[in-house]
Amino acid sequence: MRRQQRIGSGTIFMGLERLGKTQTISGRSNRTTARCPAPGGLLAVVMGWFWRAAYRIYEQRLAGQVSAGEMPRHVGIILDGNRRHALARGVQQPETVYRAGAAKLDDVIAWSISLGIPMITLWVFSLDNLRRSESEVSGIFTAVEHKLRALAADGSLQQHGVHLTVVGRREVLPPGLVEAIEHAEAVTRDNHRITLNLAVGYGGREEIVDALRSLLTNDAAQGLTATEAAAAITPEAISAHLYRADLPDPDLIIRTSGEARLSGFLLWQSVHSELYFCDVNWPAMRRIDYLRAIRSYQRRERRFGA
Repeated sequence: MRRQQRIGSGTIFMGLERLGKTQTISGRSNRTTARCPAPGGLLAVVMGWFWRAAYRIYEQRLAGQVSAGEMPRHVGIILDGNRRHALARGVQQPETVYRAGAAKLDDVIAWSISLGIPMITLWVFSLDNLRRSESEVSGIFTAVEHKLRALAADGSLQQHGVHLTVVGRREVLPPGLVEAIEHAEAVTRDNHRITLNLAVGYGGREEIVDALRSLLTNDAAQGLTATEAAAAITPEAISAHLYRADLPDPDLIIRTSGEARLSGFLLWQSVHSELYFCDVNWPAMRRIDYLRAIRSYQRRERRFGA
């Protein structure tokens, strides 16, 4: 009887492992989903309670596994799937769509702090996103500004020791958002428990272009000839002129929504990053999904090109 119970429990946990999980093969998503029937009445209530309890136990077990391993120093997340999440729920108003995604930020900060991860970088808005409709772009900017002002005002960043910075081309952002960014950066400047970097108005190619422009401008100010400036271009020299030259490269990059590409996120810095793609849309990301990504990272042997 005891052996049968152990097997049953293992089967449940194996089913939860498969639920919503994605394996990426040759750039395509091979989705495996565990399904259960949809009973009605009292049975539905009992089954709902059972699966919630099973998930709690599974999450605790998963958290224990992850806590015993080595944590990444820097996690990057590409926040994808806001529109698909909203569409599935019949939400169409752009600001409402992206406020749901902005609210998920609180969870990721809390999860990272609990795991002892000292730095996270979230790609909030790309320069390519400027090609979307005016109403959608405005909705994203409004949601981001609202979230930054709320974080700075309620003291949660201070309470948790979050140092917030924003990278990207601020000249493409509306004045109200720029002001909110500068205020949030100012009030968190002396916090050191965890660094939260938001990539807003960011593009990986553009960052490299801006770094080269800054490097060459600096060389010209020193009176270097074109030949001397060209000879001085090295990976280290370019790295020193990135938006945040003091940041370590990300150990792990997560992309939500099932898309298996980086789209230019931290293009220079991601050369040795481990990549993890999951099906869940960003606003619906759970702690379980985050823990699975960290566990996947911990199980890999990092070779750094060797």
